[in-house]
Amino acid sequence: MTALNQGALGPYGLQGKVAVITGGSSGIGAASARRLAELGATIAIGYNSGRDRAEALAAELPGGGHIPLYLPMADSDAIRAAAAEVEAKLGRADVLVNSAGTTRAVPHADLEALDDETFDRILITNVRGPYSTIRAFAPLLRRGGDAVIVNISSLAGVNGLGSSIAYCASKAALDTMGLSLARVLGPEIRVIGVSPAAVDTGFVPGRSRDAVLKQAELTPLKIVCQADDVALAVVAAVTHLRLTTGTSLLVDSGRHL
Repeated sequence: MTALNQGALGPYGLQGKVAVITGGSSGIGAASARRLAELGATIAIGYNSGRDRAEALAAELPGGGHIPLYLPMADSDAIRAAAAEVEAKLGRADVLVNSAGTTRAVPHADLEALDDETFDRILITNVRGPYSTIRAFAPLLRRGGDAVIVNISSLAGVNGLGSSIAYCASKAALDTMGLSLARVLGPEIRVIGVSPAAVDTGFVPGRSRDAVLKQAELTPLKIVCQADDVALAVVAAVTHLRLTTGTSLLVDSGRHL
């Protein structure tokens, strides 16, 4: 454990807290799981098809009690069952990170290429899924009296530039949904968005690492965003931003400028 983490285990530690992470078996979700576990939280690692990855991650995280959790974004009944499982096994939920998402690279000018099935799949996974998850876990989150929901959004929801028009629309919807939910879930629950630009993961099918590097070169800071950079913003939202709700944090090396 680094000196930074040792210091953070003081007033900003998460011992005794439970964090639920959708899409937690890889990418930003897995990086967030590692960072939150380092601070003492017990992690429920949500997965859809990546059970093996979720089990492996649960075994390697610091601390104990971490569990893989079947949490598919397209199945509201399964999401409610996941909330019941967390209550039965872990007894509480203090943090919910909505990291699950999907997209497909479709040129914006090719309107016919963005078919209805792809559009619906992206909206269901990226918008309805997080809403269904928040709805299912809200009673547990409220019970603790000081909970936080972090929605992993994207700069694409702000500038309309992203892997597809449907993806951009889904992230804009997620941001607006966060505004609405922050009003009605307070004071027991804060709702914060974290919006990176291109992250150096395999999230976008067909996008090469060179493409990510080229995007980073267009930013004032010229730094390639890693999944852990986003995870650090998630930690800040949970532990330090006590008076922040209903807003989004850009983690984009200044790409919006």
